[in-house]
Amino acid sequence: MATVLIVDDEFGIAELLDAVLSDDGHTVLTAANGKQGLRRVAEMRPDLILLDFMMPVMDGPAMLRALAEGPDTRTIPVVMMSSMPEETVRARCEGHAAFLRKPFRLKQAREVVAAVLGGAR
Repeated sequence: MATVLIVDDEFGIAELLDAVLSDDGHTVLTAANGKQGLRRVAEMRPDLILLDFMMPVMDGPAMLRALAEGPDTRTIPVVMMSSMPEETVRARCEGHAAFLRKPFRLKQAREVVAAVLGGAR
């Protein structure tokens, strides 16, 4: 299975996604903001990143730009997550593989993860 990095400052969401994706057989890493997320990427390159749009310290768009600048990280697929409409998120950042609107159902999250990982292989 895949290694998935969840970058979200809402601990309940991160913990829930961690539990569900771990149950599905994935190795899951977590970070509370983009700065921590970039450190986690450097420690263990994930196969997929679930990235919250609004966070303190470094937000999702800033982390996405930093990933795009790195030759080793620009190919990691990213799923942006936000309670804002997808059009609003796309206006502020580009280059993500998919969008997951909060609040989401666990089935939706699993389907998005499976679709993006299936396309990444």
